[in-house]
Amino acid sequence: MRAGRIIETDADVAEGAKWLSAQCPRMAIAVQTTSPLPLRRRTDGFAALLQAIVSQQVSVASAQAIWSKLEEAEMTRPEAVADASWDALRALGLSRQKIRYAHALANAGIDYDGLRNLPDHEVIETLVEVPGVGVWTAEIYAMFSLGRADVFAPGDLALQEAARSLYEMQERPKPAELRAMAEAWSPWRSVAARALFAYYRVIKQREGIT
Repeated sequence: MRAGRIIETDADVAEGAKWLSAQCPRMAIAVQTTSPLPLRRRTDGFAALLQAIVSQQVSVASAQAIWSKLEEAEMTRPEAVADASWDALRALGLSRQKIRYAHALANAGIDYDGLRNLPDHEVIETLVEVPGVGVWTAEIYAMFSLGRADVFAPGDLALQEAARSLYEMQERPKPAELRAMAEAWSPWRSVAARALFAYYRVIKQREGIT
C-alpha cells in the first residue's frame, strides 16, 4: 500500500471542493463562502516538524521570534540540533521541554523522503513515536507538508468550532465525533479541513474577533 492522492496545485483543491459541495449542502456553503480555498502546501522534512514543536503553546509572534533565532543560528538541520547543547538551545528561546523534544526529533532518524511514499496511517504512526509530536502535529504535517488529500485533524479547536457553526450544533464536537463526521468527506478530508479553517476565519470576523 502506498500514498494516496496528493494535493499539489490549486486545481487539486478546487476538484476536492467541487466534490464536497456536491456531497454535502452545508459543506457547499463553506466552500461558497470562502472560495477559492487556499492550497496551504508547505515544505516537508525535519525543519517543518521542528517548527511545529517550536509553535506549541506559545503565541504566533513568540514562535516566529524563536524560529528566526534558530534559523540565524543554523539550527534547523537535525545534525546541528543533535549536537547543540542545552544551554545553546535555551539561549535561542527553547524551553527545557522543547529542547528535549528537539533533541528527540533530531535523533529519531526519520526517513523524510520515505514518508512521502507511505500510506497516511503509517506516516502518522511513525511521527507520533517521537516525543513532542502528537497526533494533531502528525496529521497537520500529513495534510500540509505531504499534501495528503484524505487526512483530517479532529483535535483542532478551529475545525471543531467551524463544524459547530456550519452544522448548527449546540456544542463544539469532541474529536471522536468530528472524526466520525469527517468520514463523509472522504476521499477529500484535507480539502474539507481547508474549507473549515477558512470558514472559521469568516465566523470570527463576523464576531469581531481577530
